[in-house]
Amino acid sequence: MAMSAAEIEHLILEAFPDASIEIEDLRGDGDHYAATVVSGAFAGKTRVQQHQLVYRALKGKMGGELHALALTTRTPD
Repeated sequence: MAMSAAEIEHLILEAFPDASIEIEDLRGDGDHYAATVVSGAFAGKTRVQQHQLVYRALKGKMGGELHALALTTRTPD
């Protein structure tokens, strides 16, 4: 079962209310996305730690409902 971009955005915003999020469905299949997440919560964290935080926010849906997510994370400018 595929996951919508709106569902992904909702889960990320639950974890990071200050986040600015852009999501692109890479294949139009609801299974392969690219997301850019900008949040102050990433301050002082490595890129790997930032990505781990986002994956945790997805509550175990990676690898199941959501097959692939290419992440770009950063703090606000």
